[in-house]
Amino acid sequence: MIERELTSRQSLTGTGRRLNGDAVGWMRAPLLDTSGIDGRRSWGRNKRWEYWNVMTPTHIVALTVSSLDYAAVHDVWVFDRAAETAVHRGVTGILSGSATLPASLGDGPARARARDLTIDIDEVAEGTRLRAQIPGASVDIVAARPPVHESLAVVVPWSDRRFQYTVKDVARPATGTITVDGVAHDVPAGESWAVLDHGRGRWPYDVSWNWGAGSGVSGGRVIGVQLGGQWTDGTGSTENAMFVDGRLHKISEELRWEYDTANFLRPWRVHGETLDLTFVPFYDKVTRTDLGIVSSRTDQCFGWWSGRFTSAEGEAIAFEGIQGWAEDVRNRW
Repeated sequence: MIERELTSRQSLTGTGRRLNGDAVGWMRAPLLDTSGIDGRRSWGRNKRWEYWNVMTPTHIVALTVSSLDYAAVHDVWVFDRAAETAVHRGVTGILSGSATLPASLGDGPARARARDLTIDIDEVAEGTRLRAQIPGASVDIVAARPPVHESLAVVVPWSDRRFQYTVKDVARPATGTITVDGVAHDVPAGESWAVLDHGRGRWPYDVSWNWGAGSGVSGGRVIGVQLGGQWTDGTGSTENAMFVDGRLHKISEELRWEYDTANFLRPWRVHGETLDLTFVPFYDKVTRTDLGIVSSRTDQCFGWWSGRFTSAEGEAIAFEGIQGWAEDVRNRW
C-alpha cells in the first residue's frame, strides 16, 4: 500500500465543507486545520473529541471530552490496577454546549463542564496538562512532549462527505498526582505514559474498529505502538505505526487482527508482512450502551505488548513488556 506523507499545513475541508483531497495522507505532526468541522455549517454527522489515557504502575486514567453535534459525551475513569476497582463518572448532555474544543489541535483548551464532572486539558510549556474532578477522584497530570517526539496524524476518506482526521500520540512521559478518596498517588516519572486520541471528522452511522496502543521502555529504547483496523479497510489509509525513541516508522499495510470475541482476555495477535505482535490482557473494560438509534459496544483490554517489526531501513526491532491496550468497538452513532 502506498500512502502519501504530507509535510505542509492543509485544511481538512474544502469547497462546500467537503473533504479536501489534498489533505488525504499521513503526517508526523498534526498539520491540519480542522476548523471546518464546527457543527455549524454542516450539522448532524460531525464528531469531535479529545481522549487521553494515562497508565501508571498503580492506576489507569481515561478522560474524554467530546461533541457529536446532537450530544456532548464526557467521561472520567480512574482504575486501581491492584484492586481492579474504578471510580467513574460519565455524562451525556443534549447538544454540545457543555464541551469546549479547539478548532484545531493545539489552538486552545479542551474543557467539559457537567454535573459532578470537570475536565480541563491545556497546552503548557512542558507539554499538556490534564486535570479532572469527579466525586471520589481527581487527577492533575502533565503529559510531557520530549524534544524528539513524533505522532501519527492520518486522514481516512470513506467519501468526500464522510471522512476522519485522527491524531494518535503515544509514549508521552507522564508525571503528576492521582487522588482517590482523599489519598494521593504519585504518577512516577519513567514508569507512567500518556496517549492522546484526537479526532475530527464526519462519520458513517454504523462503524466498527480495532485500536491498539502501547508505551514503554524495552532494551533501553522508548517504544510506542499504534495500530488500527476495520474502520480504515479499503480506504487507502491506515493508522499503523511504530515509534522508537520518538521517531515514527509508518506501517503501510492492513494488518490482520486475531482474537477471541468469546473471551477477550485470551492473547491477541496482530500481524502483517513487516510486523508480528502479541498482546496479553489483564483486564477487560466492558462498556455497553443501547439508546435505540444510538448504541455502542466496547471491549477495551489493558495489558502488555511484545513482538517485532522491521523498519523501512531493514532494521529488525524486537521488544517486550510495553503496557497499553487493544480494543474491539462497534458504534451506531
